[in-house]
Amino acid sequence: MRWLRFFPVLLCLIGAATAHALTPADALALATGEGDARIAAVNRLAAEPDERTLALMQALSAGAVKVQGEQVLLIADDGSGKDAVTGAAVTVAETAEDAIVNNRLRGALDAALSVRDLFGTDTKAQQAAAAMLQKAAFDEPDAAQLPLVEKAFANQNLDPKARKSLELARAAMQLASDDEAQRLSAAQALGSMGDPALKPLLAARQTAESSANVKAALGAAIASLDRSLAVTSALSQAFTGISLGSILLLAALGLAITYGLMGVINMAHGELIMIGAYATWLVQAFFRKSLPGLFDWYLLAALPVAFIASALVGAAMERTVIRFLYGRPLETLLATWGISLVLMQSVRSLFGAQNVGVENPSWMSGSVTLMGNLTLPWNRIIIVAFAGAVLLGVTLLITRTRLGLFVRGVTQNRPIASCMGVNTARIDTYAFALGSGIAGLAGCALSQIGNVGPDLGQSYIVDSFMVVVLGGVGQLAGTVYAALGLGLLNKVLEGWAGAVLAKIAVLVFIIVFIQKRPQGIFAFKGREA
Repeated sequence: MRWLRFFPVLLCLIGAATAHALTPADALALATGEGDARIAAVNRLAAEPDERTLALMQALSAGAVKVQGEQVLLIADDGSGKDAVTGAAVTVAETAEDAIVNNRLRGALDAALSVRDLFGTDTKAQQAAAAMLQKAAFDEPDAAQLPLVEKAFANQNLDPKARKSLELARAAMQLASDDEAQRLSAAQALGSMGDPALKPLLAARQTAESSANVKAALGAAIASLDRSLAVTSALSQAFTGISLGSILLLAALGLAITYGLMGVINMAHGELIMIGAYATWLVQAFFRKSLPGLFDWYLLAALPVAFIASALVGAAMERTVIRFLYGRPLETLLATWGISLVLMQSVRSLFGAQNVGVENPSWMSGSVTLMGNLTLPWNRIIIVAFAGAVLLGVTLLITRTRLGLFVRGVTQNRPIASCMGVNTARIDTYAFALGSGIAGLAGCALSQIGNVGPDLGQSYIVDSFMVVVLGGVGQLAGTVYAALGLGLLNKVLEGWAGAVLAKIAVLVFIIVFIQKRPQGIFAFKGREA
C-alpha cells in the first residue's frame, strides 16, 4: 500500500517525552484548514509524535489522505481507507475530499519527518536529515520548528557534520523568532560561522528586520562573511595555482634533464607523457578485468609501469636517432618532431583516436572542505604531494648517486669525462631514459585529472619548454621556481582577465624576461658556465 511504503516501524522519537495519542481534532488540524495553522499543527505534533501521527504525516506527504466528514482517512493503493485516529477500516465515499498539500506544507512535513532519522545510528541518514532541515530553514525559516531541532541535539550519537547543519538550521530559525534577543544571538552566531553560503539569508533578514540592534548585528555578520570569503577565495586561488604549478613541474622535470642537462630539444617529450598516461589506462583495464578486488590499488602498480614504458621508448629514441645528433639542436628538433608524429599516429592506430577515461581510485576521489567553503579535491592534493616526491627523488639521484655524478660530468665536459673512463654513450642513454621515465610519471598523474588521448602531450610541450627556459637551462631549482611561479601567475591573471588573456600575458612576460635575462632565473656560475 502506498502510505505503508513510507511508514517506518517507530513508536516514538528516541529521547522524547511520553508521546501524545493522535486525536480527531489533531488529525483534522493536519488535514484541513489554513496553511499557517496546519504548519503549526505539524510542528506541535512532530515534537512528541505517536505511531498514528507519524503515519498520517507520511501519508499526507505522499498525497494519500482524504477527508470524509469529520474523519481523516489514510488511502491505500487499492482505494480502501483506514481511519487515521483509530486505524479501523472505513468505506471511502465518493464525497470524500483529497487533503490538499502545497509545497510549503510538504516541506514542513518532510522537515518534521526527517528529525526522526537524527535519533538513529546511521551517519548518512543523520547527515541527510540535518541537511534537509538546514535547507528548509534557509528557504523559509520558521521559529515554530525550533523544538524539533532542540530535541535532535539531545542525541549523544549525533554525527558532527549533522550537528553543524543543525546549528545552522537553528540559527536560521531563530532569525525568524519574535524574540529580539534570539534574533540578535542568531545573527552573531551566523556571522562567527564564516560560511559565505549564509550571506543571502542574512541579507534577506537584514532587509526585513525592524530592530536597529539586530540590523546592525546582521550587517556586522555580513561584513565578517565577506572577509572570510575574501580569505578563502585567495587560499583557493593559491591552491589552484600550486596545483597547476605541480602539474607543470611534473611535465617539465623530465625535459629539464633531456634539454636542460643534455641540450636535446626533444619535441617528442609530450608524447612520452602520453605514453605514460596510456600505460596507466592499460594497467587500470587489467585490474578491472583480472583483479577487481584490488582495483583501488591499480595506480600504485601503474607508476612503475608508466615510468618503464616511457623510459624504454626514450632509450630507443636516443640509441637509434638522437645519439647521432648531439651538438646539432636544429636537427634534434626536427627529428624528435617527426618521432612525435609517429608516436601519436601509432597510438591512434592501436587505441583509436577517441579519448579514454582513467578512473580515480576511491582514496583519490572526493574532496576536503576547510574554513566553510574552501574545497580541495583529493586528486589535486595527492598530485601536489606526488610532484614533491618525484622532485626529491630526482634531486637525490642527480646529486647523491654515481649515475648522477656521471650525468653531471658528461653534460659539463664530455671529453674530460671520457678521458676519466666514463662510458659517455651509455650515460647519455641512461640520462635520456631517466628524463623520459619522469615524463611517463607525469602522464600517470595527468591521467587522474583529465581524459587520456593521442593529443594529450601537445597541451604541455610548450609550457614545459617555457618552464625549463625561464628557470635556467640545466637548473632543477629554477625549474621548480618557474613551474610554481607560472602556475600562480596564470591563475591570478585568469581571475582578472580570463583564461585566454592570462595565457597571452604569461607568454609576453616570459618573452620580456628572457630578453632581459637570457640565462633564466638561475644560471651556471664559475667553471660550470
